[in-house]
Amino acid sequence: MKIYFAASISGGRADQGLYRQLIDFMKSLGHQVLTEHIGNPNLSKDGEHELSATEIRDRDINWLEESDIVVAETTQPSLGVGYELAYAEKINKPVLILHRNHERHLSAMISGTHHFDNINYYADFQEARKILQTELKS
Repeated sequence: MKIYFAASISGGRADQGLYRQLIDFMKSLGHQVLTEHIGNPNLSKDGEHELSATEIRDRDINWLEESDIVVAETTQPSLGVGYELAYAEKINKPVLILHRNHERHLSAMISGTHHFDNINYYADFQEARKILQTELKS
């Protein structure tokens, strides 16, 4: 399965290590993560410098359309992730949302949207791993 993993870049990189773990785990299940760079420790909140903003947007839209599912980690607020989720809704792409329940409140624009009916709250990586293992069965 091709997965578009959405998580904060410009909104903050505090969870980069967690993103890497989630990406590695999804790959260990045999899935292709199109946005593997999200977990790169060298990717700062300033984003990618080798591509223009338009090139990044166009590439990411292509990946969204190519993917089988969007997996979004929404704990760190991010305008980009919000845009990606709205686009996924627009093209009727399945979405799995992971949100740490002890952190920030999930936006009503996400939790109140009927398309996002697979919202999963978790406490730590082990819980997120169990959710992914159950939800991403081949």
